[in-house]
Amino acid sequence: MCRTLSTFPTTCLERAKEFKTRLGIFLHKSDLGSDNGNIYKFEWSNKHCKQSRNLSEDVLGWRESFDLLLSSKNGVAAFHAFLKTEFSEENLEFWLACEEFKKIRSATKLASRAHRIFEEFIRSEAPKEVNIDHETRELTRTNLQAATAKCFDLAQGKTRTLMEKDSYPRFLKSPAYQDLASQASATNASPSNCSLAEPLHT
Repeated sequence: MCRTLSTFPTTCLERAKEFKTRLGIFLHKSDLGSDNGNIYKFEWSNKHCKQSRNLSEDVLGWRESFDLLLSSKNGVAAFHAFLKTEFSEENLEFWLACEEFKKIRSATKLASRAHRIFEEFIRSEAPKEVNIDHETRELTRTNLQAATAKCFDLAQGKTRTLMEKDSYPRFLKSPAYQDLASQASATNASPSNCSLAEPLHT
């Protein structure tokens, strides 16, 4: 069972469900996980207070640095949903596609995927064209002639910098994140003691 002070009368399960609902503000209109696995799906477990506390620490970590946000699957999901509200989700999707691209070991698959990424994100008038300068675009085009795991590094780096300096600060100031961070702070401040030996079944 979960013991709380009178100012925090909710049970573990109720608090976890509330937290999930708040994070859902970011995600309810998002089609996460539908684009070739490039977008991480939101991961959630509400069986124990421990998960709720871990998630709250994760959420609070997003404001510490952009790197921490990108290293969190939930953070990436929330940031992607926020970017969709600004119609700039292509920047994160390109960055994630590049991260997956670097993991490919087959030279044939590397070349094939490189051309797909270029056609989707880099070429002029691409369906999800990212905002990069002409020189970077042409250098990336040249790199495709002998595709390696590093052929998108320059374009990916510039897209990341754009997100970090432009979109990321607005994400942190957004009412949705501010509300979620407040709930996370309250969860961390709540003195609770949950018995992991007695899971709450759904």
